[in-house]
Amino acid sequence: MTDSLDRDPTRTESGTAAVMTADDRTRLILSGPIDLSMVGEFSEAVTECLERALPLDVDFRHVTFMDSSGVATLARLLTKDSPAQPVRMIKPPDMVQFLLDVTGLSDKVEILTTDPGFPSAN
Repeated sequence: MTDSLDRDPTRTESGTAAVMTADDRTRLILSGPIDLSMVGEFSEAVTECLERALPLDVDFRHVTFMDSSGVATLARLLTKDSPAQPVRMIKPPDMVQFLLDVTGLSDKVEILTTDPGFPSAN
C-alpha cells in the first residue's frame, strides 16, 4: 500500500486548469494536484473567469490534491467584490471539502454532488 508520502520524487505529475465558456456561464476545470507548481496556470484561469463576470462552476472531479496555494488562488473567486457570482463547486473530493470548510469558503459557494452539465456555446 502506498500513500502520498511515498510518491516517487522523480514523478513530474502536475495539475491543470482549463476554462470553458458559454454565453451565460463559465466552468473552471481543475485536475491533478493543485499546488504551488501550477499556481501560475491556475491564477491565469481564475483571472479569465473573473473577466467573464458570469456565474461560475468549478469542476473538482479530477483533483487529487490541493495545498494552501490552491486554496488562496481559489479564494480570489469568492471575495465579496468578485464579478464571478454565484460560484458552484462540482464534486470536491473530501480533502478539498475539508479545506473549504476550514477556511470558511464553503459558506460562500453551493456544493454540487452531481455535474449539472454545461450549456452549449452559441
